[in-house]
Amino acid sequence: MRGETAVSLAGPEAHEMGLGASAYTVFLCTLFGANAVAIKISLVGLGVFTTAGIRFTVAAVVILTWALATGKPVLVNRRQFRQLLLLALIFFVQLSLFYVGLSETTASHATLITNILPFIILILAHFFVEEEHFSIKKLTGLILGFGGMIILLGDTVHLEESVLHGDIIVFCAVLIWGGNAIYTKRIIKDLHPVQVTFYPVAIAGPLFLVTALFRDPEMIRFIDPSIIIALAYQTFVTASFGLIGWMMLIKEYGATQLHSFIFIMPLSGVFLGIVMLGEPVTVNLLGSIVLVTIGLVVANRPTRKPA
Repeated sequence: MRGETAVSLAGPEAHEMGLGASAYTVFLCTLFGANAVAIKISLVGLGVFTTAGIRFTVAAVVILTWALATGKPVLVNRRQFRQLLLLALIFFVQLSLFYVGLSETTASHATLITNILPFIILILAHFFVEEEHFSIKKLTGLILGFGGMIILLGDTVHLEESVLHGDIIVFCAVLIWGGNAIYTKRIIKDLHPVQVTFYPVAIAGPLFLVTALFRDPEMIRFIDPSIIIALAYQTFVTASFGLIGWMMLIKEYGATQLHSFIFIMPLSGVFLGIVMLGEPVTVNLLGSIVLVTIGLVVANRPTRKPA
């Protein structure tokens, strides 16, 4: 029996990833990296909480329809519902902070700060995950990753003052996100990935819309094709099938193996933020992405096993 305060990120059921699973993980990481860019496009015409509310409410309907059509389990017992309710509340707070922060900072900054997440999980796992402890390579990656974030925070000299405020809010969201990841792994063993995906989205979506009534000065300023496409991307690509695919990969291969591909997200997000949104390329930004990417590669590099 595992201790009450410990959970294995990889789990005894984790398998080695083959070429197909690795390619699919790379594809998902590329899609997730572009999500901040899509959100920034949506925020041009929609309120912060309105964007999140529409995205996750529609995603909940899509996930439920797909689950029922394919015979995936949706119903849960009382104990499981209480677990998922707590997960949904964490999810709501986490995404609220992320959307508010992203409305004040750039997509490039938000993407890089979001990719501090594996390091947050690394720190939490040291205390709450069985057999997960710091090693030289993990500590080195941790130092590089946070060094990159510190450099990024100094980038506000070349940008608006609100960017630093937005960066700090996004970082707070990432801290909560780390706790979310640890808690998700604790409960996912007894749940289907569709259930873990559906309930937080279905509960948080209406909460975002209610919050929008009070917090968004204008819920809908205007709608154009670019906003519709960006919202559809967030809803169908990342919040629905992308998230389900990620949960299935975690259950099959464990979060530890998946995190070795996380470095693709900052590369994808920063590149698309520069190309699609015209965000500035600064020395701090380039230095940050180099340190964060190297840190992710070093921290998640597989340890060679003796023959």
